[in-house]
Amino acid sequence: MSDTIILSEGAEFDHVIQEVSKYINLYVMAFEKNERTITRVDKRENMYGGNGTVYMLQMFDQKELANNRLAAYMVLLNKGDESGFHTHNQRNEQELYVVVHGTGEYRERTGTEGFIRKKALQKGDITAIRSIGYHSVENTGGEPLIMFVITTNNP
Repeated sequence: MSDTIILSEGAEFDHVIQEVSKYINLYVMAFEKNERTITRVDKRENMYGGNGTVYMLQMFDQKELANNRLAAYMVLLNKGDESGFHTHNQRNEQELYVVVHGTGEYRERTGTEGFIRKKALQKGDITAIRSIGYHSVENTGGEPLIMFVITTNNP
C-alpha cells in the first residue's frame, strides 16, 4: 500500500481541482450544512503497487458520515495511472464505482492468484466489488478517469 499525502494547497492541489472541475461540479451539501467544496485531496503514489498517481477527492469530513471514504472521487489524471490489485477484506468494506468521465479498465479476481476478469470502463458504467474480492483500476484513455466511489462500512 502506498503512503497518503494530504494536499490542501499549492500548485498540484490547484491543478487537480482545475482538471476535475472541467468535468464535474465539486460542491456538496451535507445534511443541515451549507453547500461547500471538497474537504481534502489525498495523493497516493503507486497506490497498492500500481503505476503513477491516484488522487482521492474527499467530499465529506469523517464526522459527517460513518466512513470517511463513503463519498469520494477517485481521479487518475493521466493515461497509465492505476491503483494496483487490493482487497478491503480486513475492513469488511465493499465498493461501488460510478464512472463520471474518461475511459479505463476495471479488473477483479478472487484471491491473489485467481483468474482476472476485465471490464472496459466509460462514462456511466458502474462496477462493484465485495470485500473478499481483489480489484484494480487503470486509466487507459487520454483524459482524466474520474469515478465517484461509495464504500460501505460494515465492521
